[in-house]
Amino acid sequence: MKSLSRREALKRSLFGLAGVASAASATSIAGASSMGAHPDPHALMTRGVPAGAGIDPTVFLRHFDYGVVSKRPNGQTVREYRMIAMDRNLEIMPGVFYSAWAYNGQVPGPTIRCTEGDLVRVHFHNAGAHQHSIHFHGFHPANMDGVLEQIDPGGSYVYEFEAQPFGLQLYHCHTMPLKRHISKGLYGAMIIDPPPKRPRPPAHEMVMVMNGFDVNFDGENEVYAVNTVPFAYQANPIVLKRGELNRIYVVNVLEFDLINSLHTHANFFHVYRTGTSLVPSEFTDTISMGQGERHIIEFTYNQLGQFMFHAHQSEFAELGWMGLFDVQGEMA
Repeated sequence: MKSLSRREALKRSLFGLAGVASAASATSIAGASSMGAHPDPHALMTRGVPAGAGIDPTVFLRHFDYGVVSKRPNGQTVREYRMIAMDRNLEIMPGVFYSAWAYNGQVPGPTIRCTEGDLVRVHFHNAGAHQHSIHFHGFHPANMDGVLEQIDPGGSYVYEFEAQPFGLQLYHCHTMPLKRHISKGLYGAMIIDPPPKRPRPPAHEMVMVMNGFDVNFDGENEVYAVNTVPFAYQANPIVLKRGELNRIYVVNVLEFDLINSLHTHANFFHVYRTGTSLVPSEFTDTISMGQGERHIIEFTYNQLGQFMFHAHQSEFAELGWMGLFDVQGEMA
């Protein structure tokens, strides 16, 4: 049998569900392939964020998990986090469900935030049906790398390391087959702020994790997004203030596609590659990123109105990786 292209699979597997959303819980993605196509890919998002998405993209955009904070006798800050790997069905679009593996029941996982030099302690429990782990980008001892320390279902492990270097890091499962564990949703962002003596300037801060979903499990993505829900920021534009400095922590964890990108309309941004410098390396309106790359971008809008941002792979944009900034009145 001739295999379907990702576009045809999307039409048959996703858009056909738009007219039968009430029966979606009883309909498998595979069984949806015989349903009729819907002509408008944006129509699935007209009812807003799906109830079973696991996250509200607008809330996730600005939410940072600083952990439970304590102090060691030597004055070092300790931040403790609890992470649970679990199996969960996510409604990534109204009526479209995806069998995910998720940290704390959400994709992406919580955005961990700390400061360089903090002691980070992550209590990990595997509540899923497969082996899992957490691999943190950054500096840490060998037994905290999440590669050789595979945690069986029902097992637990404590990761502990000093947060270094400052910048934008990420974490993800490092269990084989790696592409499956990442594509199923086991990843998240980790921000290590610079030392207090060298802070970044105040800004309106956001997190965008670029991801996608292979909903028919053919090794190709049919849905693309930032923060899981396709077209979420087109349905609910991100409100910015004219003249305010905006800072976005951008992480690419997209599986199956070799490269992803971000383009802003009618504006340029400063790029801090991996966030490990306080001096920008580039001033542009488009960045391309392989999987695991992450950058901090900063920009200001001086014009009012709605401005699009999206992947500059047109296919990605048409299949969900697209949003709007809504620039409103002056800063308070």
